[in-house]
Amino acid sequence: MNKNIIASCIVVISCFSVNNAFSQNNTLTAQEKQEGWKPLFNGKDLTGWHSYLANKPGKAWKVEDGAIALKKDAQSVDKDFADLVSNEEFENFDLKLEFKTDTCANSGVMFYVHEAPQYKNTWETGPEMQIDDVVCGPDHLSKMNRMGTLYDLFPIDSQYVGPSGKWYEFEIKADRGHLQLFENGHKVVDAQMWNQHWKDLIAACKFNEMPGFGTFRKGHIAFQGTENGKIWFRNIRIREL
Repeated sequence: MNKNIIASCIVVISCFSVNNAFSQNNTLTAQEKQEGWKPLFNGKDLTGWHSYLANKPGKAWKVEDGAIALKKDAQSVDKDFADLVSNEEFENFDLKLEFKTDTCANSGVMFYVHEAPQYKNTWETGPEMQIDDVVCGPDHLSKMNRMGTLYDLFPIDSQYVGPSGKWYEFEIKADRGHLQLFENGHKVVDAQMWNQHWKDLIAACKFNEMPGFGTFRKGHIAFQGTENGKIWFRNIRIREL
């Protein structure tokens, strides 16, 4: 076969593969639909999301190449990068998402966030699965606060996430108080919420001055925008349990 034809075929196949892979992001497979999953992000705009205590997303939250992107700079003000919150609330759920960070970035995924004026920040009510660059993030040396921990409550001994610039998956499964956190399919936290041990852990950490923290059994999902660096989220999906 002519070498030019072969080369052309390779280019066409490569382009098809890339476009096909891109088109699969932020969509559900037939099996996922059958299992009850639904997307929380359509890959095109921020429909279904708003900034905490606001009626729309802040200016620093964008959609870029099929991902939710936090694009803040020196000119950004607090309301521009206020934490991004789902419009919907969830009680018993299984949440999966992919994320990517810039170098030394820090963020987190919060859940059971109770949005009310008396709580000025998402983290006054919602526990957080920590996102922190494993190489140079501000908390990367702390077992209690590094990547994948239930921030300040449950440490992790192993990490299944590598350096910044690559996509990784988090899963948060909360079912009637049974909480499980996964990094790239590996369980890193298995805990029971709202029992006496849970209350004792809160009493012994910095959240003890926040009476609403970790008490709500239904709430919003939130992405932290107030910490360091840039971050991207995609393939955000959830099913109710």
